[in-house]
Amino acid sequence: MSDAAQLTAAEVRAAAESVKAALDRHLEAVEARTGEDDPAVYDAFNALAAAAEAYDEKLYDRYDEVTPFEIPGADDALPPYGGPEEPHALSVLIRRDYAVAEPQRLLAQAQRIADLDPDADSTAGGVVGSSVHAAVGVLFGEYEPDEIASRHKEFGLEEGDSTLWVSAADELTEPGEWLNTPFDQADPTQVVCRFDVSSVFDEDELLDDEDEDVLEGEGV
Repeated sequence: MSDAAQLTAAEVRAAAESVKAALDRHLEAVEARTGEDDPAVYDAFNALAAAAEAYDEKLYDRYDEVTPFEIPGADDALPPYGGPEEPHALSVLIRRDYAVAEPQRLLAQAQRIADLDPDADSTAGGVVGSSVHAAVGVLFGEYEPDEIASRHKEFGLEEGDSTLWVSAADELTEPGEWLNTPFDQADPTQVVCRFDVSSVFDEDELLDDEDEDVLEGEGV
């Protein structure tokens, strides 16, 4: 940071006072909340997160120091639940990402599946040939997504992030109602619960374990 833009000690202290005030407002909102998903608590949480982030930035810019805590931002959490208290229907939304790590393995496995189909055209290089696009179609046409997830290495795939959202509804939709746009109605405020899988979480755990090993090595 240039000298012209250098923050003053007073600006840093003002940011600290804002954090203190946001802490008080958050506690007041929690003490007075009317339910598990009170929007006042949600707003106070976001205000506290913003104040803490601003203070952390100013503290670093002025003194090259950081706070020992981190408050998750609003983008890291789902908004307050706004669905029915007693849902009569559920939608399960699943996203799983894969990298095509071994295309030749994928092609070979898909062709093997196609060869077992008596109605498949085995001429002109087979059903799959060299098309990963066709191989994916054969694979997902034969196996359920959960089986592919459990056998992904066998098919030359490498797992990426995955998430599962269980969303509530008042009633089941009419047959065929959302098939043309199946994911357009994914509303985060209707999510009852979600489950995420990512290597990011494994890296965080690894860093925590490494920190513990360092502490043990130092005799702490």
